[in-house]
Amino acid sequence: MPATQTENINSIFFDGYYKDIWRSLIPEGLTKAEVDFLIERAGLQSGSKVLDLMCGYGRHALALGRKGMEVTAVDNLSDYVNEVKEIAVKENLPVSCIMADVTGYEPTEIFDLVICLGNNLSFFSREETDAFFSMIGSHTRQGGFFVANSWTIAEIVFKNFIPNSWSEINGFRYLVNSKIFFNPTRIETDTIITPGNGEEERKRAVDYIYSLNEMEAILKNSGFAMKEIWSIPGKKKFTLGDPRAYVIAQKA
Repeated sequence: MPATQTENINSIFFDGYYKDIWRSLIPEGLTKAEVDFLIERAGLQSGSKVLDLMCGYGRHALALGRKGMEVTAVDNLSDYVNEVKEIAVKENLPVSCIMADVTGYEPTEIFDLVICLGNNLSFFSREETDAFFSMIGSHTRQGGFFVANSWTIAEIVFKNFIPNSWSEINGFRYLVNSKIFFNPTRIETDTIITPGNGEEERKRAVDYIYSLNEMEAILKNSGFAMKEIWSIPGKKKFTLGDPRAYVIAQKA
């Protein structure tokens, strides 16, 4: 994750303190459905090469490795990288783990599939996104695929935006206050997190918002053609206001 003056709201869940909360929010069935879709859509076979950028705790990287794919998993947090590496070694999986900031990462291989799942694209300014997609395009084989998902594209946010909310997850209370700004389009969020011991923590965050047209243009400049947009992988195509979007792009 690039260094910025504010933290992306997703980073609340990405540090070691909150990673178990983030993990508990993802049902195992979703990971299976996503991985099965990736294999089918990208035509992967045992030995296919996959790059998992901002892999987190490796739910996709490990699942693909268990199906015989050769996976390179990249994240900038040592807790996640060490966890994925430990599991891969224990299970003898073809998964290589690299700790790196993806904005400066340069792979040494060409991949059949590159994935960036988990709303991670909202981390980046337009300049960072252009460079990030260009790197991906340079390391994807002709006919290979890039798949990203988001729940903060313009077609989702502008229909469903809630400026103030609160929730309680696993004993943690979250008070969230958000505002939309433009030039660049973004959501700036202040979150107050109160754990069971009552010691309050505050997070300041920014999420950059891109429309599907903007994303398609960035992909095209990086050598990709946007092929499909799904809301539920393999089951439902994306429509305005759906809670998430999976963007499928193919290297021209």
